[in-house]
Amino acid sequence: MKTAKQLLLFSLLIALLSSCVLLDSKYSLENFKITRLAEMASVINTDLWELPKPKTKPVVAVYPSSFLDQTGQRRSNSTFATFSTAVTQAPYTLLIQALKHTAQGDFFEVVERIGLDNLSKERQLIRSTRESFDEPQKLKPLMFAGIIFEGAVVSYESNIRTGGTGGRVLGIGMSRSYRQDTVTVSLRTVSVLTGRILTEVTTTKSILSVGINEDVFRFVFNSTELVEIESGSTDNEPVTLAVRAAIEAAVYGLVMQGLEKEVWDFDYATLREKNNEEDTS
Repeated sequence: MKTAKQLLLFSLLIALLSSCVLLDSKYSLENFKITRLAEMASVINTDLWELPKPKTKPVVAVYPSSFLDQTGQRRSNSTFATFSTAVTQAPYTLLIQALKHTAQGDFFEVVERIGLDNLSKERQLIRSTRESFDEPQKLKPLMFAGIIFEGAVVSYESNIRTGGTGGRVLGIGMSRSYRQDTVTVSLRTVSVLTGRILTEVTTTKSILSVGINEDVFRFVFNSTELVEIESGSTDNEPVTLAVRAAIEAAVYGLVMQGLEKEVWDFDYATLREKNNEEDTS
């Protein structure tokens, strides 16, 4: 009788602990993949990387003041006040990176505007040096952009969805919790000649956090002493990678929207030649 009761309790313990791991598999650690730092160098959105080349590369510019974090959100901390922002303060660098990765770097001609002041100073030094040596050669003028990319990180919402599971039998327990945040990016293209908004896209990406905790407590030495052991771990998806993924999705949406509105067009002739070469090989 005692053995049967022990087996029943043991089976119940296994069932409870298993439920903590298997319940709500959408937020299981197997599906919750953290992007490693080694992947930071590659594009997240492969569709953006594999886009066809355009017939003519549009010259575009991104000003630091035209693409900023407008959420005003601070990084959450339950123990002390923090002034660290929840979102990167330089999203325009991620936007430039996404533009340079579009169609393997062959879609947009991105001109420098972030360090324009430094660039102008260096060009002035070159002019002064050439004048000192009576060199008649003049500097070529800087390229001007026909399209400006503007927008912002417009929203960062915390605790959109929270939950967890747990169980405890005979002093052995396990629990798992998750939290979902979202970041929203708005992006548009503006014609320099007319000031007309050519395309506009808003994208949203989720940021997931998963935590697992285990604990055991037992009375030992004839129930005179209590031993308790706890352990746990938390996996957090980097916010910057979520912002980057949202920006890349927005750029991809702008490219497709610009194609529909005839702002630019794909080089279908080159695309057909490439496909024929692949079929031949």
